[in-house]
Amino acid sequence: MCGIAGLALSDPSAHPDEALLARMTDSIAHRGPDDRTLHCVGPFGLGFRRLSIIDPAGGRQPLFNEERDVVVIMNGELYNFRELREELVAKGHRFRTGSDAEVLVHLYEEHGEALVDRLVGMYAFALLDVRAGKNRIVLARDRLGIKPLYWTFGPEGLAFGSEAKVVLEAGMTPRELRPEALLDYLVQGYTGGANSAWSGVQRLPPSGVLVFEPAAGRPPRVERTWDLPTDALRPAATDEEILDLFDTVVSDRLVADVPLGAFLSGGVDSTAVVTSMKHVSGAAPIVCSVGFDERSHDELDVARRTAERLGAVHHTAVLRADPALALETLPWHFDEPLADPSTVPTYLVSKMAREHVTVALSGDGGDETFAGYRRYVHDAAENRLRARVGPLGRALARAIGPRYPKLDWAPRFLRGRTFLTNVGDDPARAYFRSVTRIDRGDALALLHPDVVQRLGAHDPFDAFAEHYRRPAIDDPLYRAQYADFHTYLPDQILAKVDRASMAVSLEARVPILDHRFVERFAPLPASEKIHGGRGKHAFRRALRSRVPGDVLDATKRGFDTPLAAWIRGPLAAPVASAIEELPKDWFRVDALRAAYDEHRAGRRDHGRLLWSLLVLEAWRVRHAVRGLEA
Repeated sequence: MCGIAGLALSDPSAHPDEALLARMTDSIAHRGPDDRTLHCVGPFGLGFRRLSIIDPAGGRQPLFNEERDVVVIMNGELYNFRELREELVAKGHRFRTGSDAEVLVHLYEEHGEALVDRLVGMYAFALLDVRAGKNRIVLARDRLGIKPLYWTFGPEGLAFGSEAKVVLEAGMTPRELRPEALLDYLVQGYTGGANSAWSGVQRLPPSGVLVFEPAAGRPPRVERTWDLPTDALRPAATDEEILDLFDTVVSDRLVADVPLGAFLSGGVDSTAVVTSMKHVSGAAPIVCSVGFDERSHDELDVARRTAERLGAVHHTAVLRADPALALETLPWHFDEPLADPSTVPTYLVSKMAREHVTVALSGDGGDETFAGYRRYVHDAAENRLRARVGPLGRALARAIGPRYPKLDWAPRFLRGRTFLTNVGDDPARAYFRSVTRIDRGDALALLHPDVVQRLGAHDPFDAFAEHYRRPAIDDPLYRAQYADFHTYLPDQILAKVDRASMAVSLEARVPILDHRFVERFAPLPASEKIHGGRGKHAFRRALRSRVPGDVLDATKRGFDTPLAAWIRGPLAAPVASAIEELPKDWFRVDALRAAYDEHRAGRRDHGRLLWSLLVLEAWRVRHAVRGLEA
């Protein structure tokens, strides 16, 4: 787990500025505090910050082939590197280190860009091929987008890095916000897709491969090399099949030459991971659990029982989820605005775990793979009702829904506006509403008229709908999961986990997001995922032989933060200040003030919107954003 940076100049006879490359590399020193290296050859420059995990003594990067004309730097881990290494040695390749990343240069010699098809892991790497007649750079990102990779291209050439701040440091792009990103952020709470929030800064998509050849005189070529199944659902799985593959992906992630442990909450996924660690290794796992004194509920007692049952080495702490982190520490590490308040506890959990381990396994991905979110259950119910009431019933719901009072503060059973609107709406639009914060129209009403005019017909829904409708499978649940795997998961969940953990130099591994596991179980029939009004049916069923009922049958709990209390308490003044300080040519300040007053008076719940504004202003100031893209 490390950080990478680099330059590839358009002029094949030019040479990178090493001082600039050093600044780019050092901007992500937190990702790799153990070492820094720079490597320049021809028009290419590579920068590397190392967090030593495998072969700490000998695995210093960059790594080379035998002739030293194929070079690689990598952020992440390859879990099948031992098998690949044996295969490559049998073909005559010679290795100099025990590093997992060294297999990349030799695998590239055998397969070229198609080497990514052979990899199991989480990674973002840059590979130089300076052999005679080649002179190219290849960038690649893992299939699910666990590890990030940003890039930009202009007349000077290509700049790239593990975080957007690396690319910004290269000076090839203005420090400006895209107008479309502003609307996307208000609606979704994050900016997603190939375009980052920054003008001119791109994200290499999950499973993306970028190839740039300076002498060719053309821009980089980008392709996606993998996708979830889109042709048909997969057959139901036996409990044995689920557990066997689960143990395989967990076992693969237990390789490390530094202390390794896991996050343990009281939830199904983290409990399953820790239980599997004990099952496959026979050793007592190291686990880290936290409670938060602001929470109305706490899972620490459940985690303690699980740790005792497994004989785990258990580190615990009760922490205060300090919202000031969102104003001070986190804006630097989150190069793009991310309005998920759980960034605060995720950072605190990572910081606590880093006191005991360098690598921590996480349960992220279980909800997307086995449809564990409550919104999947609600969406399935809406789809069933939509089918039963027919066109006339849908038209009636469509007419009544928008006229039904919002009742934000009422009990859930009285809040029927969204449900009626969804039943009458297109299934893609209805599900999109469940993963957004406010409607496009409400967001536009907050923006300055000049910004609204510039946005034109831009609608965040369009990118989401493209993913939702891509599978040729008549299954709304799988369509929703598929869309989440391409939007919400990489751009919000995995971005949050990566930035929060790497901010404290902790490697987080996510076994449930092994592509082999996801390929097999995400496309299960809906009956294998939702049963009796609950998600994750097949996974819970398989775990019955290992995990007690007080975990499997408990009500699902998110990683909560006391957002409403924060905004009425310690964040009241900062929110009010942010509203006044946000650029007047971005927003209608009167509309922001009205939302703040309504929230404070208890007439409407604008908590998530106000938090979004606070995070946006903290990010804008910390990164010296100069304005909207010209």
